[in-house]
Amino acid sequence: MKDGIHPNYREVLFHDVSNDFKFVTRSTINTRDKMEFEGKEYPLVKIEVSAESHPFYTGKHKIVDTAGRVDKFRKKFGTVGSKTSVVE
Repeated sequence: MKDGIHPNYREVLFHDVSNDFKFVTRSTINTRDKMEFEGKEYPLVKIEVSAESHPFYTGKHKIVDTAGRVDKFRKKFGTVGSKTSVVE
């Protein structure tokens, strides 16, 4: 391989912040954070979903409250600029 044209391929710690699951794998991703894991310091990448927390792999469904955000927005701004009606 030619020197100086390939990214740095190294061990990186991925941290699933939704359930505090951590795993080490090799990656070329650039990171600013570092964290110690099992006695060794690794570059850290924070992720929201991994195989440990994804409903497809766990069989558990998490409910995300998006309707509450829409209702809050409609109560705050009413029908200004909206083509849909406000149900109260």
